[in-house]
Amino acid sequence: QVQLVESGGGLVQPGGSLRLSCAASRSIFTRYTMTWYRQAPGNQRELVAQITTNRNTDYTDSVKGRFTISRDNAKNMLYLQMNNLKPEDTAVYYCHTAGTNYWGQGTQVTVSS
Repeated sequence: QVQLVESGGGLVQPGGSLRLSCAASRSIFTRYTMTWYRQAPGNQRELVAQITTNRNTDYTDSVKGRFTISRDNAKNMLYLQMNNLKPEDTAVYYCHTAGTNYWGQGTQVTVSS
């Protein structure tokens, strides 16, 4: 059973930065595209960013130029660097292995002054 554990969320002021991390329980990163999703209260879960096994990346339009997804296959780690955060980025952020049922438990990101 694969486990994904997110960390790094918290409360930050608008314009601030956070770095989310996702640790996998075993080596799955080398075989799968990895993704970050988020879900705000009352909203559907949305895809924020993805990174393929070849490290090709893609982002939803609202975070382009502010968020950076990266992966370290040797450490089984996925990251999301979030800069210039806005109140509308407030959500629970989830790590997910594309094409599988593997999801993390989520980490709360709150952007507020």
